[in-house]
Amino acid sequence: MTAAQHFGYVDVAAALALLAIALGLSYRERLGLEKDLLIASLRAFVQLMAIGYVIDLIFGAERFVWVVLMVVAMVVFATATSARRVRTLPGSWWIMAVAIGLATALTLGLMLALGIIDPQARYVIPIAGMVVGNSMTVASVTVLRLLEDARDQRPRIEAALALGATPRQAADNVIRGSVRLAMVPIIDSTKTMGIVFLPGAMTGMILAGADPLEAVKLQVVIMYMLTAATALSATAAALLAPRRLFTPQQQLRRLG
Repeated sequence: MTAAQHFGYVDVAAALALLAIALGLSYRERLGLEKDLLIASLRAFVQLMAIGYVIDLIFGAERFVWVVLMVVAMVVFATATSARRVRTLPGSWWIMAVAIGLATALTLGLMLALGIIDPQARYVIPIAGMVVGNSMTVASVTVLRLLEDARDQRPRIEAALALGATPRQAADNVIRGSVRLAMVPIIDSTKTMGIVFLPGAMTGMILAGADPLEAVKLQVVIMYMLTAATALSATAAALLAPRRLFTPQQQLRRLG
């Protein structure tokens, strides 16, 4: 096993040359994205540095309660972010909280129960970050697509309700379509993994000097983990959100 390459702040500053390429292309093509790119890059740097110090403190404390609090904080921030995207849906905060929280708790709980990962901060926190991030994205896409399709198919849904269908029956095609769409990215990335691209966890381990086969094993575990987490998140969101699409009188709401 070779020694891992160490990156300093000079290396980070040198990498700004890569950002300059994006800025130059935006300026040349008059896209008007220069300000957004700079703000996003600066914000990402500050956030990553801050979370790096927080994780370092948690590693040093060696108390599992801090790990749990960190995971809960991730879920809360992810919930707030997703809820803002679908704020026109009543009860969106709780829908996202349940979808993301359930996916995170079940996935991490099963991995800990089966002994796949050790209950240590250096394992739980990075994996929880991947689970929460992917669950958040999938839950958001599921509900956004559900709202868009409900608006587009309002005449069909209202006709089904008029014929005696329950809200769930009337919106069944919309619900199934939203879950399928949300799951497409994770399915496609799973299909092309190792051929079209090398995933982040595997690449990170190899850059850190780990044996490639060990990196592959970890990535396979993460791949199955994310598939389960996203399926749970999408399903939970698709089961909860339709209840808020309709009024107590079983009428389809007008959601913007």
